[in-house]
Amino acid sequence: MFILWFFLCHWFASLFCQTFFLHRYSSHSMFSMSKGWERFFYLLTFLSQGSSFLNPRAYAILHRMHHAYSDTQKDPHSPHFFKDVWGMMIQTKNIYQQYASRKIEPEEAFRDGYPEWAFLDKLADSWLVRMAFVAVYTSVYIAFAPNAWWFLLLPVQCLMGPVHGAIVNWCGHKYGYSNYDNHDFSKNTVPWDFFLLGELFQNNHHQSPENPNFATKWYEVDPTYPLVKLLCYLKVIKLNKGIAQKAAA
Repeated sequence: MFILWFFLCHWFASLFCQTFFLHRYSSHSMFSMSKGWERFFYLLTFLSQGSSFLNPRAYAILHRMHHAYSDTQKDPHSPHFFKDVWGMMIQTKNIYQQYASRKIEPEEAFRDGYPEWAFLDKLADSWLVRMAFVAVYTSVYIAFAPNAWWFLLLPVQCLMGPVHGAIVNWCGHKYGYSNYDNHDFSKNTVPWDFFLLGELFQNNHHQSPENPNFATKWYEVDPTYPLVKLLCYLKVIKLNKGIAQKAAA
């Protein structure tokens, strides 16, 4: 049971940082926070994603491109141009690495407004650091896995960030229902969305990209939104003025 709890804690910690810090903050600037808190969540994202840490700048650029070119050939990860999810992941990885390494620069519309921490980005991208995280995960499995079958979860832990992204981008644009006509293939997937902390409300999110609550219907629940409100109440973050007015409505 320890391995299961280890996996689930890692899954949701990594996922929270991805949806809260990389998606809602870095990509969409739904709220603001002090430099100190920004560094705190930056570090938390690094620790929780570990071997699969995603650079906030590169993540934000790709996500903004995804919204601008949703389900067209210029979308960096639309599932409708690939035979399988693996092909989509490889394409996304190649584009991501070009921006993470700054080999290419994005269009002007997708620049700026995202957090950067050059030291941590360089540290996190080191193969020595990534393999150190893999060694830690592997050691836990060696010590606590009751049998070899549990090791099937290990590759998922080592690639946690990309795995979350692949599930959201593949399933969120292929399966489920639509509340809005966004001129793309974005879908909502209930009840599986709970296990992705709101990220599978893709249709709702594409309709209102600035809305911190990804749920819009009475039967939809965005598990991350109450945490956003709590952090706002505690004055850790501050919703942007227009967004705060919508959230209060």
